[in-house]
Amino acid sequence: VQLQAFGGGLVQAGGSLRLSCAASGRTFSIGAMGWFRQAPGREREFVAAINWSGDITYYGGSVKGRFTMSREKAKNTVLLQMNSLKPEDTAVYYCAADKGLFGTPMNEYEYDYWGQGTQVTVSS
Repeated sequence: VQLQAFGGGLVQAGGSLRLSCAASGRTFSIGAMGWFRQAPGREREFVAAINWSGDITYYGGSVKGRFTMSREKAKNTVLLQMNSLKPEDTAVYYCAADKGLFGTPMNEYEYDYWGQGTQVTVSS
């Protein structure tokens, strides 16, 4: 399974961006998918996760209410709509996929596949 993330860029505080992550290869083996982010000098942080069927989502406390994750199963794609962006949202954002069909993990160690990351920069 290969994951490729798109949509990062530079935006002013208060603005919006939408990230997408496309899966290819043995996509039938993918269960939950998630987004994580890592800012310079900081540990990787959980952002959002969605289950296999797309009807359960979880969000990290710092993004809850501002970010929305969705899943387009037919396209093997997940989206992350990011609104009301803040400078502290600046990071490299990674998408990840889990092989298990059950659950919606928020722990990065439960994910099996990772994309290359896309930079999001929010200016003040």
